[in-house]
Amino acid sequence: MRSLDRRVLKTRLDAEIARFAAANPRSKALFERAKGSLLSGVPMSWMVRWAGGFPLFVDSGDGAYFTDVDGHRYLDLCLGDTGAMTGHAPAASVEAIAAQARRGITFMLPTEDSIWVGEEMARRFGLPYWQFALTATDANRFALRLARQITGRRLILVYNGCYHGTVDESFVWLKDGVGIQRPGNAGPAVDPSTTTKVVEFNDLRALEAALAPGDVACVLAEPAMTNIGIIHPDPGYHAALREITRRTGTLLIIDETHTLCAGPGGYTQAFGLEPDILTMGKPLAGGVPASAYGFSKEVAARAEHMSAVNDTDTNGIGGTLAGNALSLAAMRATLQNVLTAEAFARTIPLAERWTAGVAAVIREHELPWNVSQLGCRAEYWFREAPARNGSEAAAAMDGDLDRYMHLAALNRGILLTPFHSMALIAPTTTEADIDRHTDVFRESVELLLA
Repeated sequence: MRSLDRRVLKTRLDAEIARFAAANPRSKALFERAKGSLLSGVPMSWMVRWAGGFPLFVDSGDGAYFTDVDGHRYLDLCLGDTGAMTGHAPAASVEAIAAQARRGITFMLPTEDSIWVGEEMARRFGLPYWQFALTATDANRFALRLARQITGRRLILVYNGCYHGTVDESFVWLKDGVGIQRPGNAGPAVDPSTTTKVVEFNDLRALEAALAPGDVACVLAEPAMTNIGIIHPDPGYHAALREITRRTGTLLIIDETHTLCAGPGGYTQAFGLEPDILTMGKPLAGGVPASAYGFSKEVAARAEHMSAVNDTDTNGIGGTLAGNALSLAAMRATLQNVLTAEAFARTIPLAERWTAGVAAVIREHELPWNVSQLGCRAEYWFREAPARNGSEAAAAMDGDLDRYMHLAALNRGILLTPFHSMALIAPTTTEADIDRHTDVFRESVELLLA
């Protein structure tokens, strides 16, 4: 396998940084102006992590493309880190959003759309009862509360390297076999090492040992890890996970927020999973804030039995804007017309084409990298074999190389997801778009090896 010259990498990275700054004077000026009113110059803190030293400021988006304030048009393979997985401004969603806005945005009362969405979610995911919130973080937080209430247990379990939004209990990292606070955890309400057990993904022995004492309310798991890179479960892992959780009286919560890319019913439908609770957010409403969490019949019965009606407004679950009319109208239109089986029949083969193109370049240049795919999501990683757990993925992180590959793509009109080199395919992406990425990927690699 071929190794990279770090001196060449530094030279190429410096050149891409300079090229980005020169090409985007309007975005840079807006960033400097924003520092006068926005903390760190951005409306959300992690927007400072874009590879160019300042973020692009967006003017508009349509389908698989967006245009920035400097007039550059980009193929968007980030798609709002799944929030815009439907593509930007899908017509059916936009029409429903506009129509509902004219009729009223929020009432703290149900609309008929909520019933349609609940029935559709039950059809897709196999769980009969649903509730709605605004973000996947909310859905996960509420699901954890219900799990602790139902089981009477205090602890939860997550996987090393997981990400479930800003849920306090999930900011935990495995170090030398012990769960510790994840670096950078800002002002935690509690030390997550006191609320959470953490094990490596695909380690059944560790999972069994952690659940054996019977003190864990629930396992909160992505069915395939995504935020630290795409990590697939070993064959038979999910069957074993389900058996162990049932045997130990532990509820199983599946977070489908990113793995909805596996198909119209997410990983759960595609692989026949049987969670007790299922959570998701981001793409459900075509970009409008919305999330959902569903329950098995048994969990729903236990949750209703333990909750007095008079306490429902102060029990820590829900919110005034949760389940609002606008979100539900957008969800109905998006599920009915955009996040369809037909859309995935188009986007998944395009992700396969993206993966094949990247893999061909890796083989051609004998790089110690790998590329993997999950539905309409794909990603390359700077290690020879795919990672099986969070520790293996974290050990392969290469900040300078990652930044170079992102900037090289961005300077050539392609946006990848920040923090790792992931592509998400919108329904309006074309084969020509995918092949364009392969060409840019090859050019970026060959500049490093020249």
